[in-house]
Order: sequence, then C-alpha cells, then structure tokens
Amino acid sequence: MSGFSPEWLHLREGADRAARNADIASAVSARFALRKDLSVVDLGCGTGANLRATAPLLPDKQSWILIDNDLHLLDAARNEIARWADHAEARDGKLMLKKCHAEIEVTFAALDLAVDLERAFISQPALVTASALFDLVSEPFIRKVAKLCAERNAAFYTVLTYNGVQRWTPHRPADNQIAGAFHRHQLSDKGFGPAAGPMAPSLLADQFRLHGYSVLEGESPWLLARTDRTLLEELQRGYAIAAAETNMIDAKTIETWIKVPRHGAEVGHTDIFAAPGSGAPMDF
Repeated sequence: MSGFSPEWLHLREGADRAARNADIASAVSARFALRKDLSVVDLGCGTGANLRATAPLLPDKQSWILIDNDLHLLDAARNEIARWADHAEARDGKLMLKKCHAEIEVTFAALDLAVDLERAFISQPALVTASALFDLVSEPFIRKVAKLCAERNAAFYTVLTYNGVQRWTPHRPADNQIAGAFHRHQLSDKGFGPAAGPMAPSLLADQFRLHGYSVLEGESPWLLARTDRTLLEELQRGYAIAAAETNMIDAKTIETWIKVPRHGAEVGHTDIFAAPGSGAPMDF
C-alpha cells in the first residue's frame, strides 16, 4: 500500500514525530480522555510508527488493527512495535503489549485498501487514523473514507499529509522547477486512481465537514537541518527521481540540482482531526 521500504520509513520516523502538530494531538487526547478503552484502525500502517506516536494520547486500554498490503512491512511493524513496548506477548496472531500504563492489543491485517476499503471498517472502530497516506490516494477514495467514518460515527485523525510547501536551504533557481515537476508526479496514479497530492488536506477537511464533523487542521512541517543530513540527501534524491519521471525538466538541470549540498529544508504537511458533530454521542 505504501510502496515504501522499511529503511525509508525508519529514516523519516524521527522527523515525522517532531513535526506532529501538538495542538491537534492535544485535541485527540482530550476527545477520548474520559473513555476507558478505545478501538482504532490504522490505514497504511507501514512499520507501525503511527501507533507508537499516537498510543500515548489515548486511553489505557486500546485495541488496534494495523492494515497494510505489504507483508514485509507488516512483519517489520510487528517487530518494531514489540521492541517499543515495555512488554510484548504474541497470542493468537496478535500482539498483547504493555507500554507505561497502557494495555494495547494489536491485530495485523493484510488488505488492499484500493479495492477493499470497507473491510477495514468491519470492526466498527471508534477512531480511524493514518500517517503520510492521503496525498497518495484519489479524491474518490478520500470521499469514501469520510463516508465510512460518518456511517460508523468514528473520529478521524491523520497526520503528515503533504500540502505542497517545499523550501530548500540554500535556495536555487531550479527549486521551483523541481517542485512543479514533483507535484505533477504526485498527481499520478499510486494504485488508488489519480492522486490528490497536495490538495489532499483541503479535500479531507471539506469532506468531513460535509458529513457534519467538527474539523481541526494544523501545520506539521518537517523543519530539517544539518543534523538531518541523511534524510535531506534521500529526500533530494527522491524528488529528483520523481521530477525526472515526468519528463518536464531536462536531465542536465536535474543533475545540477541534485549536486547542490543542502543544509536545510521545509516540507509542508497538515494534521487533521475530525470528530462527529454536536449531535453525536460524544461532543467535540
């Protein structure tokens, strides 16, 4: 589903965690503060980083279903989450975790969300979450997620959805060309139909508001510095490859651009928390 390697997901995890919007996270925590337990579905779980970052916001008793269509990533998630926990026990194909005061049951599900999204909602989750997913999916997919959440009165929390902001330090004239080509590449089909790309945050917010949800949006940019050298280099390389695949920029320009050493970058993301409106059992 993600199409990303465990190595890339591991490399970006620290930047992702630092970028998460604290106000949105606090709203999520406040929403469920009076609950004793919570059921969660994580769409496109990757290596389980979203669980590791989100679980501390939630009640002490949690039940998670982690979904990805990449079996290699699901195996990596199982191992990474077990290492993260204070105690982990495998039981009936699940992981039973203890982390601080929390008891967390984790189920892993191999599922292609592009063709079988409804199955992800069979468990009737109270919270649906995802990280760095929705800029890769299509507008119809976003509409469907909002509809399925609304039908189940489920809250929705997604983090690190790319919003189109891209600034490099030092700046070079070709930066804008590369960004334009990268955005064109982002709109290509990633398995869900033509992708929403940087329009995804506004599409998500609009769709949930159409279903009567209260929606909070907050910026969660990567603010990378010299200490993030490896991530900066990999990010620059990835942007160059994506730009080249569009055939919008000549090879010499791309080759020159990728050779410029960077010691900083801002990559824009948006975090969104949407909860059922005032007529729902739990007021936001």
